[in-house]
Amino acid sequence: MAYDDAGRTAPPETSSGVPAAVLEHVFDDPAHGEPGRDRIAVHVLWEFVLLAALVAVTWLLWRENADALRGGSLKTLLVDVAALGLLTLAAGLSLRAGAVNLAVGPVALAAALHFAEQGDRGMREALLPALAVAAAAGLALALAVVVLHVPGWAASLAGAAGVIVYLERRSVPVAVQSDYDPRRNALYLFVGFAAVAVLGGLFAAMMPVRRLIGRFRPVADPARRRGAVAATVTALALVASTVLAALGGVLIAANGDGAVAPGTGLDWTVLAVGTVMLGGTSAYGRRGGIFGTLLAVCLVVVFLAWTVPQGWSVGRWALGGATLGAGLLVTRLVETFGRPRPAPPATVGPVPVRPLRDGATSGGWGMTPAPEPADTWPSVLPVRQNDTPVEAWEAPRWESEPRRWDADER
Repeated sequence: MAYDDAGRTAPPETSSGVPAAVLEHVFDDPAHGEPGRDRIAVHVLWEFVLLAALVAVTWLLWRENADALRGGSLKTLLVDVAALGLLTLAAGLSLRAGAVNLAVGPVALAAALHFAEQGDRGMREALLPALAVAAAAGLALALAVVVLHVPGWAASLAGAAGVIVYLERRSVPVAVQSDYDPRRNALYLFVGFAAVAVLGGLFAAMMPVRRLIGRFRPVADPARRRGAVAATVTALALVASTVLAALGGVLIAANGDGAVAPGTGLDWTVLAVGTVMLGGTSAYGRRGGIFGTLLAVCLVVVFLAWTVPQGWSVGRWALGGATLGAGLLVTRLVETFGRPRPAPPATVGPVPVRPLRDGATSGGWGMTPAPEPADTWPSVLPVRQNDTPVEAWEAPRWESEPRRWDADER
């Protein structure tokens, strides 16, 4: 136990020398981390850049094909935003929790194939089994991550391999059998996605919520367990992520004009993870913006619509790789300028006080008098005067009696 200069018990300090009481305002485990709040200004500035890019691409699309922003084409565009938005929310939720779910793409494609095959039985009969299986798969993934305490990307990649085995059993495209047309509710779907994305960003910007969601993020040894609360939050995020991916796959199938082609679905994963990182969510978890996810999804969908009149053939792999590369740069930007500001020395702890002569002290809070100048001290000790003159270099100094060896011999 440490004590201060006054004999009081000093507050425990972390490995970085910051008192634990300061870190408790940021982390539930004050043994690690940085004091202070995450800075949001970098997210606001980046979201202005995304907004400007979205306005520019929308203007280009309007100039090339104004009909793409009117009538049925606009409704299709809004449903595309909602479908990709659900996949992006799925990836972003798991990424914020510090355990990214790389199985969102295969799960979405499996749900799309299931809906295409079973859609003629009715919306409820086709949708509920897909959501139930997705929830069970998400729970199995969550248990693997939090019980074994392994990285989310590794466990979800193993889960994605299992889903791909199911997808590879189909060799031909499957035509959609349902008569459900999501374009009739395009505006509601878009507004619902926008509301969830923005409200989620607002809540995640609050310090207690951000601290709660990001508790699984490693701060020291990544293999150390982060506690029961972190495990519970991460498990819920992975289950919700898998269910959102299934809903996104259903919208993709219902909004398509042709059949659903089987594949691996990993191209959807790359596109979703790249889009959410492009929106400002850190690849390390916890940190993220408010409007970034909404703006990034709209930018990607509008860009794909703009490539059609240009005659370009841009696949999901190419676009996903580009957004993922840009998202890595955004992650470095967010982690560099989004971390808390360094605390000034006065707020970290008391400065130690050094004792000086005559009871004076140095350092601390400036409440003690400054030491006297050094030139006030006599440079030469005074010579004691006596009756017997002697040479100057033999004069006794500061002695109370003659020295024994030369008292009488001189």
